[in-house]
Amino acid sequence: MAAKKKRSPNVDNDSWVTIAADSVVDAQKNDSDPTFVRLRNPSTGAASLYVLGSGDLQLYEVKAFEEDFHSWFIGQTVQRDGRLVFITPMDPLFLIVPCLSKSAKEGTFQPLDQVVMDEEFSACSRLLKCKSALASLHHIAEEKEVETLKFYRFSQDKTIDWLKKKVERTVTVLKKREICVGEGVKSTTYVRVKPAADHQEEDYLRYAHGLISEYISQDLSTALLKHLGLPQLMSPKETEPPAKKRKISEQPVEAVEDYTKFNGADFSRKPLKKMTAAQKTLAKVDKTGMKSMSSFFSPKVKAEKK
Repeated sequence: MAAKKKRSPNVDNDSWVTIAADSVVDAQKNDSDPTFVRLRNPSTGAASLYVLGSGDLQLYEVKAFEEDFHSWFIGQTVQRDGRLVFITPMDPLFLIVPCLSKSAKEGTFQPLDQVVMDEEFSACSRLLKCKSALASLHHIAEEKEVETLKFYRFSQDKTIDWLKKKVERTVTVLKKREICVGEGVKSTTYVRVKPAADHQEEDYLRYAHGLISEYISQDLSTALLKHLGLPQLMSPKETEPPAKKRKISEQPVEAVEDYTKFNGADFSRKPLKKMTAAQKTLAKVDKTGMKSMSSFFSPKVKAEKK
């Protein structure tokens, strides 16, 4: 008996299919190559993957579009990891805010290198090399300079104003690119009649707020929502987008019933049907000595010859 073929073990791949900006891999301006680092996600607090490029002068976030049972065909090889990884620029202030906010309980001004640090993620201190972060610290903290040294203290009021500007800029981009948002949108290709101007503006603000909230804590997200003058939605279902309509030609027909009921002996079992009034009356008739209707149409049995 021939032995069955064994599947090859699932070997982890050390390569991805990635879409990245030119600045990520531009090594002409700097001697150092971009590096992947693990940092604390400002929204969830869990470990997330980021990229520090241009000699730690620029921060990039790493996001992946992932679906089950996907792979890539590259030349004559198959890439088992079917994820599509996006590497895009990110404002490092989003990662510095949690560090400053954590030290705000002490209420004192502190040197930045003593605040922007994380025992679990040593690469956190490398954020201080980002020029955009150092130049924008006044948006989220109060500054005090003593001789040549600078000290900082977290300011939630400044941070909320800074986040509000982020939301307003996001709304401007959404409108400029004519991206439809709100409950009336089924998808980017299914758009109903535009709502009133006031409702449309609220939809844009709420949508932009949701995008920014992916980079901040829940407390800051709630405070920002209040600062924008938007009522908080009590029901989680109200924040969920409506179900996307499906084109007939896009997806295969789905089996909405349990077809396993037709397996085995269950296939011959049929549910009992309700009897009509005429059938009930006929069932009460005495059928003794009466032949069935099918007997008049059955083939005759030939007599055997003796």
